[in-house]
Amino acid sequence: MDVSENPVVLITGCSEGGIGHALARAFASQKCQVVATSRSLSAMRDLQNDDRFFLQELDVQSDENIRKVLTGVLDKFGRIDVVVNNAGIQCVGPLAEIPLSSLQSTFDTNVYGPIRLVQAVVPHMAARRKGKIVNVGSVAALAPGPWSGVYTASKAALHALTDSLRLELRTFGIDVINVLPGAIKSNIGNSAVTNYNKMPEWKLYKPFSNVIQARASLSQGLNATPADEFANKTVAAVLEKNPPAWFSYGKYSTTMAILYHLPLFVRDFILRRTMKC
Repeated sequence: MDVSENPVVLITGCSEGGIGHALARAFASQKCQVVATSRSLSAMRDLQNDDRFFLQELDVQSDENIRKVLTGVLDKFGRIDVVVNNAGIQCVGPLAEIPLSSLQSTFDTNVYGPIRLVQAVVPHMAARRKGKIVNVGSVAALAPGPWSGVYTASKAALHALTDSLRLELRTFGIDVINVLPGAIKSNIGNSAVTNYNKMPEWKLYKPFSNVIQARASLSQGLNATPADEFANKTVAAVLEKNPPAWFSYGKYSTTMAILYHLPLFVRDFILRRTMKC
């Protein structure tokens, strides 16, 4: 897509300090008109009073909210060129004990949320025979390890759905891009720790409590890739005339790709040693 067209880009999960926020700024720097959304306008306070951004409250778990926001965007701009499904939540805990309500909430945001938005926006894009849908997955889903099975399963599901969408929507002129961030410096670690602290006390896994909690902030180490760097690389790829089907960037991206191709017994050995289980 030619950036000279000033594409209208809608991004979910744009709270300050997150990947979506960095993506919003990166798209704006490429002369895009950015519809930045999050569940609360106050979370995007620093983007106010900048005419490159149109801020909207959006809860991806609400069909009604999604329809309302899309109607407002189309009334204002007349089109939506790019949708970035970035909103997501982390969920850490052993699968044998994690509350099912936490699993359901994670899938409702990370899997059903993107599909709700896709189903709402595709008729518009198909009518124009033009558009791009970007789904933000995770390299963690390439080699699922212990303690984050709910999160990695949700991202693996999103990867599979994205692959199917790419084939199904091609006939309507819609590009679908699967973006796999590595370890990117963002507020997801803090959010994961906050969510983890609401979990019940583990029974079978009580001896592993410390290592399970450490998994919540694993991606936020000193060597994590800066969010702005990741966002600039991602936006450049998305705005290409023929964007890649998969795009991965950030710390551990190569490592996780290698783990994906290793024999399972080797991968399991490495993950057991790394995650101390």
